[in-house]
Order: sequence, then C-alpha cells, then structure tokens
Amino acid sequence: MSSNPFLRGLKTTHPGELLREDVLPALKKSKTEIANLLGISSQTLYDILAEKQPVTPGMALRLGKLCGNGPNLWINIQRGYDLRIAECDLAKEIVKIPTLKVA
Repeated sequence: MSSNPFLRGLKTTHPGELLREDVLPALKKSKTEIANLLGISSQTLYDILAEKQPVTPGMALRLGKLCGNGPNLWINIQRGYDLRIAECDLAKEIVKIPTLKVA
C-alpha cells in the first residue's frame, strides 16, 4: 500500500487503458487509422493499448497533438503509473530506508 496519502486506494491506470477504453472509442476511428495518424506501426499502438509498452515522451507528444490535449497529460499518467508500480514492487525495501532530517 502506498505511503503517499494521495495514492492510497487509487487504481493504477496505464495510459493505454485510457486510450483503449475512452479515447479511441470517442474518436470513432480504427486502430490502424489512429496508428497511421500518429506515424507509428499498428503493433506499437497495440502494445500500448495492451499495456505492454509505456507512453514515452515522444509518444506523449504524438498523442497530445492528435487528441489536442498536449503531451503533459499522457506523460503524467505514465509517470504516475510507473511510480505506483515501483512503489508496490519496492515497498519492503523502501520501508527500511530511514528518513533523514536536516539539522
């Protein structure tokens, strides 16, 4: 469980899930057409949608342009996802690290 009160209880969302469940259906275009518009292979898009590949800064720029919402949304969703996964994976190690205070 997260030590960050803002993350406790929140579901970790991969940006591919948001694309797959909300964005692509709203755009009413095929996945192949979206991949072509983004200038990427269909396989790359499928890997992101399947949550097998992260949204890189370059992909965030592409998605932000296509959707008209800029890259920050996409990169921040990915960053939050990565941080939550790392936090869960490293929880037992992180709890052993002391927090030092500056005198």
